[in-house]
Amino acid sequence: MPRIALYAGSFDPVTNGHLDVVRQAARLADRLVLAIGVHPGKTPIFTAQERMDMLAECCKPIAREIGCEIGYLTFDDLVVRAAQRESATILIRGLRDGSDFDYEMQMAGMNGAMVPEVQTIFLPASPDVRPITATLVRQIAKMGGEISHFVPASVAARLKAKFSS
Repeated sequence: MPRIALYAGSFDPVTNGHLDVVRQAARLADRLVLAIGVHPGKTPIFTAQERMDMLAECCKPIAREIGCEIGYLTFDDLVVRAAQRESATILIRGLRDGSDFDYEMQMAGMNGAMVPEVQTIFLPASPDVRPITATLVRQIAKMGGEISHFVPASVAARLKAKFSS
């Protein structure tokens, strides 16, 4: 039976931190599904399709190199429901620091109570990407700051184009 993992996020934009988690997760699963959360209360700068395109562009080479199949989807309900639809038994969550840990432990507990057969696995961020958040990247890009250390070049170009208009 293949190990299927689901890594969910807003990915608005895709950061080097996201890619760090993808790289680690791809080593643990036969199939890794990247799930883009679409929530009415949030107003992302990129459409769901643009985020999916960025993920595919940045993550396909990682998956190919590691030998992991990769898939993409959007969801607007509970992440455990998205995992069930994909037959995933693993939820991947990246951790940058202690505040992430506290929040993610609560989520893992609630998800585990709802769907016990889906296990949450925490992956610690590599030291060089720990400070990166999509929120900070958006803020820096909006103010014309240099973001090339925080996102892939193709994502930096998209951000620059988005904020220059």
